[in-house]
Order: sequence, then structure tokens, then C-alpha cells
Amino acid sequence: MKPKLRGFAANNRRTGAATIGAMLLMLAPGTGGAAEAWQSFFSVTPIWQGNANIDNGGDFDATGVGIRAGTSSGFGAGHRASVTLHYDYLDYDFSSRTAFGDAPWSQVQRFGFSVPLVFGGADGWFYGVAPSVEWSRENGADLGESVVYGGILSATKAFAPDQRLGFGLGVFSDIEETKVIPILVVNWRLNDRWSLVNPLPAGPAGPAGLELNYRFDNGWDLGLGAAYRSLRFRLRETGPTPDGVGEERGVPIFLRLSADFSDQASLFLYAGAIVGGELRVEDSGGNTLREESFDPAPLLGATFRMQF
Repeated sequence: MKPKLRGFAANNRRTGAATIGAMLLMLAPGTGGAAEAWQSFFSVTPIWQGNANIDNGGDFDATGVGIRAGTSSGFGAGHRASVTLHYDYLDYDFSSRTAFGDAPWSQVQRFGFSVPLVFGGADGWFYGVAPSVEWSRENGADLGESVVYGGILSATKAFAPDQRLGFGLGVFSDIEETKVIPILVVNWRLNDRWSLVNPLPAGPAGPAGLELNYRFDNGWDLGLGAAYRSLRFRLRETGPTPDGVGEERGVPIFLRLSADFSDQASLFLYAGAIVGGELRVEDSGGNTLREESFDPAPLLGATFRMQF
């Protein structure tokens, strides 16, 4: 059986699409076994974040797309290796005047790669390391000042093929700050229909969150999940805050409806909202210049994924 890449789109821009650390549980659904052939995947996710009012004036919305590709293989005894690539494009549309004055940023791109590795240990333990590098920038920002790098270390205990718990620690040199992120790894089938999992790739944008899944008789899955996400990027050299830092953060709460139509093709549909949202502008040294909250923003997305 081919390994499945599950979750709030291993591709969503706030919940993963912008993240660069593919969580280890996504690579190793089994608990060992013989060596496997390399398996590759490709996915594309259009995203729409609806209009939200900014507390002290103005509003904004965003549209974008996330693309993922990668390959992974098992080498027996629970050892696995993978390479994943990602690209995310976000187009923000601010009203003519906001609490920030002029629009603080416009088009944002994030792209990079990660190399997750999993090593099987004794008594059902698996140990992982996932180094990653990405560039996160508004169009026109200095590429060399937009690098984010780091990695995740994890330890996971397999109690059964569909019952795993673990913990991890992510350390990332983000734009003008260092992040240390504790991570809870959960992939636990409660019974034939219900399961509790991490819905998102973990990385510099935040931990992986939690999702409660229900599987219908017709093969469709329904999930309810949430996670904290933070998207930071270098601002353009000629904008209102030259070489500064922009950030959008909040808690996406979502419903997911998905199905595997074959071993190769899957479809994920998402609807939800970002709550507790904040926008921040910092100067080139990471000092906060302005921070504004925004109202709950509707969120829609769809992922089409192929494995081969």
C-alpha cells in the first residue's frame, strides 16, 4: 500500500501550505517492514481568504495557491527518507486606507524544501529529523534577507499501526527572530470510524494542530480541526516599510471533506474561518511598528493530490 499524505491539505497556506517541515508521521504510516520503492506525489491547492475588517480601520482579503511535490521511500526496519518541495503564492488586497496607512504589503511568495528522515528504534519507537530551508518574501524583497531555516526533532511510539503518539521540538531561524516550537505528534484511531490526528505539516509557521476525523461507509472522510499559524515574510525594498517584516497570524478552524478516488488520486475540500487574527509590521530589525487585530475571516480551499 502506498503511504498517504493526510491533513489540512498538506498544502494549505496557513496550515501547511506555507510550512516547510513535513511531519514525520506523514512519511511513515506503517511500523516497519521491508524496503519500498520510491513513491512520489504532487498536489495543488487554491485558497480564498474572505474579507475581514481591521479593528482600527480598513479591511483586506487574500487569494492564493499552494503547490507541493516530493518523493519518499522506506528502507526496512522503520527507516524512511523523503524530499519535499513547496511553493506558495498569496495576493493580499487591502482597502485604500487602513490602520497601517497605505497597504502594508501585496503579493507574497514562499518556496523551499525539506528532507525529513525517520529511523526505526526498539519497542516501536521512531526517531525523526527534518531539516528545512525556505525563502519567505513579498515581491521585490531582498532574497538573501528572506531565508528561514531550521529543523524538527521528534520521537514517536507506535502502539499499533494506526495508533501513534509522540513529541517533537522545532527550532527555526525565522525572519528577525528565532522560534522554538514544541510539537505533539498524534495519529490515533479510536475505532473503525473515528480518529484523532495532526492535520497539518509542522514547521516554522507553527505546530501541527489537531483534527477529529469521521469515516463514512462510502469512503468519504469528514474532519474538524484547528491550529495556530504564523506567516512571516520580508517586505519589499521600496514599500511603506523598506526591508521590514510582515506577519499574519491566527487560528484557522475548519471542516474538511475528503476522499481517495484511487491509490493515486485524492480530493480535499475545506471550509472554515481564521479567528484571533492579527497583522503586524516590523522594521528591518524586527521591532514592532504596528499591530492590528482583524475580525474572523472566512476560509475556503480545495486540494487535488496525485501519487505515483
